[in-house]
Amino acid sequence: MSIQQAYNQWASSYDNDRNRTRDLDQQVMQQLLQGHHYQAILELGCGTGKNTQFFSTIGTAVVALDFSSGMLEQARSKINAQHVQFQQADLTKAWPVARAYFDLVVTNLVLEHLADLDHFFAQANQALMPNGQLLISELHPFRQYQGSQARFQGQHGQIEVPAFTHHISDFGRAATKHGLQLSQLHEYWHADDANQAPRLLTLSWHK
Repeated sequence: MSIQQAYNQWASSYDNDRNRTRDLDQQVMQQLLQGHHYQAILELGCGTGKNTQFFSTIGTAVVALDFSSGMLEQARSKINAQHVQFQQADLTKAWPVARAYFDLVVTNLVLEHLADLDHFFAQANQALMPNGQLLISELHPFRQYQGSQARFQGQHGQIEVPAFTHHISDFGRAATKHGLQLSQLHEYWHADDANQAPRLLTLSWHK
């Protein structure tokens, strides 16, 4: 099953499934960005809109991309704001957005599904305005080393969504290659994660 097919199938139950990583990511985004305001936010891999609603409160304009029609259907059913635009797009190809336009580009739990970080950071750099911020929140690679990845319960058993492991240094090298300067790195644990590897990694760069 392809990544796109998996997320189309997962879309109807995604928000209701028990998912500590999803829930922690939502908390972390609000913790990091609450009190900030942006003129134009580009959200990459918006899924069911779990973070889009919050981004709509801190952005004058929000463009939210996802390649899963099922996920976008869920997101559109929850968020009907004139300043939020949803669009289906494949992040492995050229992004259908304006260049040097966004002061925040943000992605959550997406890069594990992209093999080519170089393409991602090249496109992010093009989309960012000067001094713009790129923020990523990802399943921590330490968790991936232990076998963790996106998965859900399908009709005929558990489905694992295809994933790629990127080391922290991989993110750093790709971002530096495309002229981005690292400003913050954080690790996060869920309340149930005592004495375990961190669950989330967040990295923030500026152009």
